[in-house]
Amino acid sequence: MANVDTHPSVKAMRTTLWGIGISITLVFVKFISGYLGHSYALVADATETSADVLSSALLWVGLRIAMKPADKEHPYGHGKAEPLAAIVISLFLLGAAVWIGWHAIYFIRTPHQMPRRFTLGVLLAVIFIKEAMFRYVLKVGKEINSQAVKSDAYHHRSDAITSIAAFVGIIAALILGKGYEAADDWAALIASGIIVFNAMALLRPALNEVMDAAPSNEIVAKVRALASENKDVKVVEKCYVRKMGFDYYVDIHIQVEGVLSVAEGHAIAHAVKDQLLRSDLRIKDVLVHVEPAPMS
Repeated sequence: MANVDTHPSVKAMRTTLWGIGISITLVFVKFISGYLGHSYALVADATETSADVLSSALLWVGLRIAMKPADKEHPYGHGKAEPLAAIVISLFLLGAAVWIGWHAIYFIRTPHQMPRRFTLGVLLAVIFIKEAMFRYVLKVGKEINSQAVKSDAYHHRSDAITSIAAFVGIIAALILGKGYEAADDWAALIASGIIVFNAMALLRPALNEVMDAAPSNEIVAKVRALASENKDVKVVEKCYVRKMGFDYYVDIHIQVEGVLSVAEGHAIAHAVKDQLLRSDLRIKDVLVHVEPAPMS
């Protein structure tokens, strides 16, 4: 196993802890500001951020499990903990959206005071912070090819979206005046729909990874190309790739000259395997099946 300090989970966990710390601070700021400023949209925003904190904590646990080495009970390692964490995060997003939407409808139907102006300044600061967090965490997620970290990034983006919706709603309520106090509640309701859309978009790739769906065609094409570079490989007949956490496992069928000995075919298979393991594709293991090429 590579040095633990270089494992993608380490960077992901550091990023997650950083995000948890900022989100906890924002929960208190938004809830207190929403309560004092008579803005349910801001209170709902605080609730969505608290869901961020819990889901990020679960992500941290999932990543810690994912980086554990293989053992007798888990010969392929613990990488599936990473997409499982992504699924849980997506479900938390859906739950937060339903909670926000349900309470937004309640407050739309219940008369309440006009939001206070100072809440706009709070929301502007939140939007800037959460969008910056989204961009940074998404960048890390793409660098380490982690669906769970990307899902966590979109938690921050959904937080920014609810804040933008609340900002627009409060401005509308303040401009239109008495009788339009529920404008920010309508904003919260619209934001809940956007969050549902984002959650569903994140849930599908995580489910695909758990179900061992094939990765992108680009990855498979690179594996085929690398195997074909060996001069003794006549044809790469089959190539199956599956993702396990941060790593890939490859099953590949190659054709070689049928007159070669078992030892020679075995040596070619090892050469192909070693070449793939040395690549920058984060391939953890390769199973090479050798077949005789058809006689011409």
